Order: sequence, then C-alpha cells, then structure tokens
Amino acid sequence: MTRNTLYIILILALFSCKKSDPPAPSYQPTPYQIEIPFRFPTHLNIPDDNPMTVEGIELGRMLFYDGRISGRTDPDSMMCCATCHLQSRSFECGIDHPVYTGGHPFGVTGISTPHFMMPLINLVWTHTGYLWNGVIEEGNPDPSRRHLEDLVWMGIVAPHEMHSDTNQAKELIQRIPGYPQRFEQAFGSPVVTVKNMGKAIAQFVRTLISADSKFDQYLRGEVQLNPAELNGYILFVTEQGGDCFHCHGGEGNPLFTTNLFYNNGKDSVFTDPRDRYQVTGNPNDIGAYKAPTLRNLLFTAPYMHDGRFRTIDEVLDFYSSGLVWSPYINPLMHHISTNGNQLTPAEKADLKAFLLTLTDSTFVTNPEFGMPDLP
Repeated sequence: MTRNTLYIILILALFSCKKSDPPAPSYQPTPYQIEIPFRFPTHLNIPDDNPMTVEGIELGRMLFYDGRISGRTDPDSMMCCATCHLQSRSFECGIDHPVYTGGHPFGVTGISTPHFMMPLINLVWTHTGYLWNGVIEEGNPDPSRRHLEDLVWMGIVAPHEMHSDTNQAKELIQRIPGYPQRFEQAFGSPVVTVKNMGKAIAQFVRTLISADSKFDQYLRGEVQLNPAELNGYILFVTEQGGDCFHCHGGEGNPLFTTNLFYNNGKDSVFTDPRDRYQVTGNPNDIGAYKAPTLRNLLFTAPYMHDGRFRTIDEVLDFYSSGLVWSPYINPLMHHISTNGNQLTPAEKADLKAFLLTLTDSTFVTNPEFGMPDLP
C-alpha cells in the first residue's frame, strides 16, 4: 500500500465519522420592522422576549377577532378583544355600542368595567404602564402584570370582560384546525399557551399606529390648516389659552399624550379604588389618571376615565369653567383658581376645530387592522 493510498483511506475514515449537520429549524419567523412615522419617538416598547414577526402579528390579529378566545363556542357567550375594541372607534367601544348603556361598558356577565376603556392607539410608545392607573407596568411586584401581553389573560378571566378560564381558552384554541400550525410558525411550538396568545395579540396591537391625521399631513407640509384650526392650535399650546399641551403634548409630542398621570380637577371627593394612588401609594396621585391620547377624539366618546362627558363640547366646557379644586389637584392645572381657562365660545370653537384635525380616518379603515379570515 502506497503512502498516498493510506492518506486517502484515513481522510475517508475521518469524514465517515463526522456527525451529519442538524436539520434546519422549522421555526423561522419573518422579522417585522415597525416604520416610525415622521417626528414620532424612536424608543419603542417591545420586550426582548417577544420580537415583532409577520407570523406573530397575523396570529395575534386572528386571536384578537376570534370569539373562541373566551373558551366558548356558543355565539351568545362568545367574546373577544374586538367585541369592545372596535376599529371604527379607534379600538374602543364608542358611545353607540350595545355594551355601553350610558355607564361603563360591560362583559358577558353584565358586570360593568371599573373604568371606560382607553383606545388602542400608538401603544408601542407607552413606557409608563397601561390602563388608566398604569398598574400594568414593569415595576409591578406581580410578574404576571407587567406588560401589554399580560392584558390578554386578564381580559379572559375578568368577570367584567370574558369571565372565562385560561385553561378552557387555550384548550379550545388548540383544538381548532389551523391554529397549532400558526403557533408553531410564530413561536416554534404547536402547543397553544396563554403566554403565547398574549404575545401574539400584543404584537398585533403594537402595529395599531395612527399617524395620518390632517395635523400629521400639515407637519409633513402636505396640507395647510385653516384659520380656525391654526388659532385652535395656538390656544392648545399656550398657557394663557387652552393650556392643553402640558399633559397632551403638541408639535414636539405627536402622541398627543405624555402618558403620565394627573388629577385634572374633575372631583373633590375620591372613592375610586383604581386611581393612580392605589398603584403608587403617593398622596399626590389621589384622583390621578393617565392623560389619554387626543388622537381620533371624533371616534372615542365618551371621555374621561369614567366616561362622564359624552361630547367634545362638554369636555371643553369643563376645562373652561368646570374645574374643581382639591388638595390633590395637579400643579399643571394653572387655571384652577378661576375654575377653568374661561375660553370664549369662539375660542372653544377654534380649539375644537384643531382637535378635529387629529382625526385619522385611514386608521379606522385600514384593512390590515380589520377582521381576517379565521381558521
């Protein structure tokens, strides 16, 4: 045997002992990149353990609209996220929804929700906690109540919402042909879990971005505001005018909310067990609630945490002459000594004209946010 022949035999032997390459994983979701609109913040609230993917978003959209997420199949008892979060109302129920009867909305049991809901708009920029009191925040000592994802299991079990059981919900979704495959495509396993249900729906909700109102188009140089709208904008951003910008931002804050919490002078007696004080224990937070976004006010009546105002005009009247002093009033309520900013009827009309420029009709009609075909 020649030396060259021996080398060849050794090389073949080495290759025959080499382990075969592992098969390529079937879990290869497609990354999804959120496009940040003009002048919007670049800091997004996307947890490291739930990156945005095309498959996750589409699964979340299905679950958002599927009444079987409640764990029931009887049409009279099915309820899903979209039951109350209507796209046509900027993903809240609106004042003309059957679940709203002049008070708070109610779930399958008829029990009213503690507060009126907040619209699901631009939540990917929320870093201060979710809900009116911000209780769902990273600092919550309960690890199951820290992220947008956690609102899903809470909605399933809440007596004033779906009033169901998470095991019942996941077992039903598991049995529906098509869903296990979609869970595997999105999260690497065909086993349906409530955790992954929450992740998928949260991914979909983070895509609900409103950024094409007339005011957005004005900032992009595409249209002009009329004199009333321009005057209303000046009132909005001046302390001696409407004094709205401290809590709701303006040109420099296109979210039209600081996402912070304020006692804005609605009451002098405080009995709500779910205000910001109940979260922080800070007396300065008594009667304080998150400043909601002002985008799409045309669609999101009624207003305030308890839905006490049915129209934008009622809200403007309140801030003009209806403020109530208490020891807990936020210092930014500069007009409390006169019970409001005392705007004239003409000024209120101009301010309303500006607020209506925040209407984004493309958001409430975008087919990518609407009901998909369900398995």
